[in-house]
Amino acid sequence: MDLTVFTVLDRGVNGVKQGGTEAHLNSEDQFAPHLRGVANIDYLTSYVFRLAFSDVFTQAVNSEVKSAAFVSDTAGNLFLNATTRRYQDFQSSTNPRAVVNILHAPGFELTGIDRQLGNLPFHGTLDASAEGLSRSEQNFSTAPLLGRFDLNPAASLPLLFKGWSLRPELSLRDTVYTQQLVPSSSIAPDIGTAISNTLNRKSLEGSIELRPPALDRIFDHEFLGRKWKHVVEPRIIYDYVTGVENFPHILRFDDRDILSDTNEVEYALVNRFYAKRTSSDSDECGTQGMPALLVGAAPPPTHIPWERTGRIAEQPCPKQPTTREVVTWELIQKYFLDPTFGGSLVPGRRNVFTSTVDLTGIAFLTEPRHLSPLISKLRVSTGPRNDLEWDLDYDFQFGRVNTSTVLFNHHIGLFTLGAGNAFLHVPGAISSTGQAPKDIKFNQYRAVLGYGSLNKRGFSGAFDLGLDSRLDRVQYGSAQLAYNWDCCGVNVEYRRFSLAQVRKENQFRFTFALANIGAFGNLRRGERLF
Repeated sequence: MDLTVFTVLDRGVNGVKQGGTEAHLNSEDQFAPHLRGVANIDYLTSYVFRLAFSDVFTQAVNSEVKSAAFVSDTAGNLFLNATTRRYQDFQSSTNPRAVVNILHAPGFELTGIDRQLGNLPFHGTLDASAEGLSRSEQNFSTAPLLGRFDLNPAASLPLLFKGWSLRPELSLRDTVYTQQLVPSSSIAPDIGTAISNTLNRKSLEGSIELRPPALDRIFDHEFLGRKWKHVVEPRIIYDYVTGVENFPHILRFDDRDILSDTNEVEYALVNRFYAKRTSSDSDECGTQGMPALLVGAAPPPTHIPWERTGRIAEQPCPKQPTTREVVTWELIQKYFLDPTFGGSLVPGRRNVFTSTVDLTGIAFLTEPRHLSPLISKLRVSTGPRNDLEWDLDYDFQFGRVNTSTVLFNHHIGLFTLGAGNAFLHVPGAISSTGQAPKDIKFNQYRAVLGYGSLNKRGFSGAFDLGLDSRLDRVQYGSAQLAYNWDCCGVNVEYRRFSLAQVRKENQFRFTFALANIGAFGNLRRGERLF
């Protein structure tokens, strides 16, 4: 069990108090061979406190607070979980009431793995849950605790024929809510009043997944000292959902509540390039440098697209030539035969449905449409010391890029170079007061340059920064210097924060460490690069 509590008593700036408390609890135990318990609890009194006093950039700008605890029994083919979760999203640093609270009271979840049904050719799976839920935000709240009961059995028939794979699947879903939403207007159907009236959502889903044989070619001639193989893997998935006639009246808590009617086709193409050296690969050996792109020092509490949360491990030198997947490029798109999703889509609003939430992180459905954005996922890795990723969403309907996330890391001996860019273009939505939609744009850059490693004797140094091009401002920057002897080491750091109107400050920190004894200073171990 690991418990951290951070409290500041602050008299405030310009009459606004910035003090507060933040606590983190991580705990895990194995009660029996198949019984495991985990608790990951976060507590935060106000977002302005985190923004003003967090020493980690990625945590300071994170407005979400997530807590979860569960006990899981994984014996046999069924997984039984007793779980509770709490989610908060602080939507303003100046208005303490502008926060979304979603509570999953102790509930039960039952999941069965996909398995063959006896001697029949059919496979089956099961997903069921019984939970108590609550949601509150500014000017809206549900009952302190309402019930949701969800049952979703599914059956499929996997078929294989000369490399072709065909998998038809049929599933039924029945969800019961003890409360429902009465929308306040057609402009804002997701805002209204929760009333105690039972709602029963029933749906039928049928899908067919077709995977043709993979096409491959091995090239005869070597390139860059390697033999190459190209593999193309296509797939097509048809999905049809019907029966969700009460979508506007369903309260939103998680992904179980965004199921809608749909009639769609998903098609994807995956290209893979494999490379194999004809002799032992010397590039696979060698000492790694400092961590990959880690802007803000300590690993962030949640995943940020352009960041890595761990160090690249030392890789053993291979005795024999190895085969590596050097390039992976996946293209995905959906065609919606029903552009209104059974009437669930509301023009002028950012609509989020089950069929789109796993496709891209942008709520692109603001009007009826047939084509989704084209999703491109590219990764290039020629060895354990370099990595390039580029995720792109291109919207043909508007002729623009909705998202583009680039991450690059490269290690050359003890030198490390990292760079990243995250661009978002979120379509605007009509506000609850009827104001015209206004698109939201976000464009930030990250960079890190360093020399040295954690256990290197002598000098090590690193520099990183975060730039917001829309605000034309360096939001975060730091420089760390370290020098290690056989017996001890010293680390010094300079940091600069510039976060909205809440925080503009410079920090100077240091740590002096004695081997096998301890350390003195205010630069914590988890925030040191060396």
